[in-house]
Amino acid sequence: MPIALGWDIGGLTITVAAARDGLIQAARLRPYGLTRDPGALVPLLRDLAGEIESSIAPGTSGWSPAHVTHAVTMTAQLSPIFRTKREAVAVVLAALESAFPHSTIRVYAVDGRFLTPREARLAYREVAAASWATVARLVAQRHPNTILVGVGATTTDVVPIAGGAIAADGQTDPERLASGELVYTGAVHTPAEAIAQLVPLGQAMAGVSAERVAIAGDVHLWRGDLTSDDYASPTPDGRPATKEFAGERLARVVCADRETLDDDAVSRIAEWLAGAQVESLAKAIQRVREKHPDLQVSERFSGRGLRAGSGWTSSHLKRRRVRAACGAGRWGLWPCWPRATAAVLHA
Repeated sequence: MPIALGWDIGGLTITVAAARDGLIQAARLRPYGLTRDPGALVPLLRDLAGEIESSIAPGTSGWSPAHVTHAVTMTAQLSPIFRTKREAVAVVLAALESAFPHSTIRVYAVDGRFLTPREARLAYREVAAASWATVARLVAQRHPNTILVGVGATTTDVVPIAGGAIAADGQTDPERLASGELVYTGAVHTPAEAIAQLVPLGQAMAGVSAERVAIAGDVHLWRGDLTSDDYASPTPDGRPATKEFAGERLARVVCADRETLDDDAVSRIAEWLAGAQVESLAKAIQRVREKHPDLQVSERFSGRGLRAGSGWTSSHLKRRRVRAACGAGRWGLWPCWPRATAAVLHA
């Protein structure tokens, strides 16, 4: 049976998953700064596809380019190297066509259609940032009446599902921000100053620096909710993604350093920032629930972010009867988007 490769092309990470016989066979995630090296996209796509092929089994039947279909979502449209979403979609599609010239490429649209690259270029608004809809439709098959809370590395989706269908007010990023169904806070990439304007320092509440000296990944790495491998992003200071250096970055949030702040002081900052993220999500969930009072909440973990059962959303929102939609294990540690895209195409 032919193989489907599901891709999510982001501005900070590239993820891919392979589906065959209705099952996910393998997945890979690679940090990649599109802004820093746009010319590396084509070879990176080829390398990741090669890794997937090798992990399934060399010489696997059905792996010839003519028998591989690439199912694509993209979240790179906000990269600052692009002036418009139209340009972003065109560049990403050109890279895919260059990397896989003899394979079939289909691009997922927010309304559930798989489009040819030519169609996708014309419908660029429908394919830019459509990844949330792949997961929502997959979750809807098992949870037909729920609110999906999808915590990613950069953003969080709050998607109402009613009667087995997406019931969201928004489709595009601006619409979803306006409806509260997209929250720009995530497990890794969010700058500390975008999470809270004040943090505890001694007996006072101190303002924070606006220099992107620390990000959410440092908060959750310090607290033990992320490992170094889960960080999956360049650190703000270029130093390793370890608890030691995460503490140094968190100290700089209040323009201090580790010679002036001890572990307890750093922990207070980290706990406050984690709590502020939870509060922003709780407000968004409540906003959506007011429109859909009969729906319960399901929780998904993606973006190599927080693990089901041990992450900050589970511990803080369990009183809201949160249940895991994607589960733990491999689905909990890897982004759901490319797996969902491959699974939907392969169904």
